[in-house]
Amino acid sequence: MPDSAGTPAVGGREAAVATIQRELTAFARRARASAARMHPELSLVSYTLLAHLEDSGGCRATDLAAYYLLDKSTVSRQVAALERAGHVERRTDPADHRIQLLHLTGQGEQVLARAADRRSQAFHARLGDWEPAELVRFAAYLVRYNDEAGEPA
Repeated sequence: MPDSAGTPAVGGREAAVATIQRELTAFARRARASAARMHPELSLVSYTLLAHLEDSGGCRATDLAAYYLLDKSTVSRQVAALERAGHVERRTDPADHRIQLLHLTGQGEQVLARAADRRSQAFHARLGDWEPAELVRFAAYLVRYNDEAGEPA
């Protein structure tokens, strides 16, 4: 049974895991719902693909499909929409001229930067009254949790 702070009682490992699962599910639901407010010109999927292209410095559409475990046709439709919007362009791979790499355009970089600014502001507002030690602990827990999950196959 949780104490007054909502923390599962000592020895309540199963209750703690259930609380973590419930709270992470609520977090994911809120993240999807807030995506439209954070970056109104992009869907959550579009934002994710643009952010991946920024982080990777460009990649093939098939690399995106493999990384996110998506069907190639799904990624193809998303990439086509991003190309039509002027956020992504295809460039020939200098190492292999048969390969087309996806890269952000200047417009794609701008829309991603605006979205990142709004996301950062939202996080700062949400965590504004947390103590520095709490933030450091929370950050370390999230890193550990994600590291143990590993990368997508």
